[in-house]
Amino acid sequence: MDFRDKINQSYSLTGNAIHVGAAVYKGQVYSDCPVRIPLKTMNRHGLIAGATGTGKTKSLQMLAEGLSEAGVPVLLMDIKGDASGLAKPGQSNPNIEKRIQQLGISWTGKAYPVELMSISGEAGLHLRATVSEFGPILLGKLLDLNENQSSILSLIFKFCDDKGMPLLDIKDLSSVINYIQTEGKTEFQSTYGYFQTSSTGTILRQLVSLEQQGADRFFGEPSFEVNDLLRQDPNGLGYINILRLTDIQSKPDLFSTFMLCLLAEIFQKFPEKGDTLKPDLVIFIDEAHLVFRNATKTLLEQLDLTIKLIRSKGVGIFFVTQVPDDIPANILGQLGLKVQHALRAFTARDRQSIKAASENYPISEFYKTDELITQVGIGEALITALNEKGVPTELVHCIVRPPQSRMDILTTEEIDQIAGYSDLAEDYNREIDRESAYEILHQRIKRREWEETGRSNQEIGYPQIPSRRKTQDKSMFDEVMRSPVTKILVREAARGLFGVLGLRTSTRRRRY
Repeated sequence: MDFRDKINQSYSLTGNAIHVGAAVYKGQVYSDCPVRIPLKTMNRHGLIAGATGTGKTKSLQMLAEGLSEAGVPVLLMDIKGDASGLAKPGQSNPNIEKRIQQLGISWTGKAYPVELMSISGEAGLHLRATVSEFGPILLGKLLDLNENQSSILSLIFKFCDDKGMPLLDIKDLSSVINYIQTEGKTEFQSTYGYFQTSSTGTILRQLVSLEQQGADRFFGEPSFEVNDLLRQDPNGLGYINILRLTDIQSKPDLFSTFMLCLLAEIFQKFPEKGDTLKPDLVIFIDEAHLVFRNATKTLLEQLDLTIKLIRSKGVGIFFVTQVPDDIPANILGQLGLKVQHALRAFTARDRQSIKAASENYPISEFYKTDELITQVGIGEALITALNEKGVPTELVHCIVRPPQSRMDILTTEEIDQIAGYSDLAEDYNREIDRESAYEILHQRIKRREWEETGRSNQEIGYPQIPSRRKTQDKSMFDEVMRSPVTKILVREAARGLFGVLGLRTSTRRRRY
């Protein structure tokens, strides 16, 4: 069987697919050999790799466009800030004209529905999660606690559940730890057992370190509802949710743990789907090495487990990085689609990485992978995927279709304009600081001082915090949490995967 027949047979599909380009062999572009990726297997995860400047971001952009046009929402982690162009139509240029002639396709500049998001205060929806929703297990991993310290943290969460003290932000957790080391030490140890103050001191120090990475912006309310990632616009295009992380590269712990928390929440909230005609959500993690850099063994194990299980929820995860070595081997082995742009061999170590990268692909009778991987041009890639039956396709040297949106970074004014159009901004871009553990403990301490001294509240500075019953802007959460039945459920309910709570504080009306 010749090259053309082999490629067409391998990429012949009956269902919906994303057209990513055309095959190349011995320098010739075969426009009659289109390379198409079935939507049905886009929840089998993937990898986009290649040296700087070889076209990784454009491939990511092209795939996100194809998913959006198929009605599949996308969550895109934008580390470099160059994905925002998806919100604006692209402009033709000589390079694009040449490419579409090679591919034998039409091309029109097109904008896509984009929602800008941030966990660090950049323009867009401000994503938050409460400390309680994070849970003691995942938080202990983020703080790199040992087994004993993690056990104490779990008991602190139990103490707060039993005492009806919500843990919403870092201030709440810090105040509880300070309390059980001082005024509340006897109360805590009588029920939950003895602990060493050196252990709680370590937890406090780690919390301070986390806060310095900007976690105080991330923890709090209103917490993000993952179902808001699943929107379509009035034309049926899936929203491309761009999480802007340009200032997060120096904070890898916060980024990697945010990712684990988000994936855990998605896993818990999304229903089982099994095999479907298309995914419900596809997540692209740009600069994926930041997720794995300095990650503890336990964190890597949790991420490995998540990758294995989350595809049954209709979710695909794509890692974008320079070399496949950035991805742990056990996770790399789970990635069905691989888009390998050029690698550069400047050193002996580079040559070793190239040899290892070439071994991640099926053996081809047409290509010498370890040689070709250094020779493919900008906007070209070696591709292998899973066909509709889940069988790996032939390795193919592909000239990639150009994105239809703008292949450039938007200006600050354009970004602010897009962020201002969001119909979710009213829900998320506000701060809520309702009564929680910090306020409750502060009142308790002041009340004890008042009882012991007999002085008035004003004399000792007892805060006149309005009760929840008198607060005008009380949320549905407050009403529910006052129910005795709910208190029992909250106290006894097991926290979900990785310690994330199954209960949410948000009761906002869904838009779909």
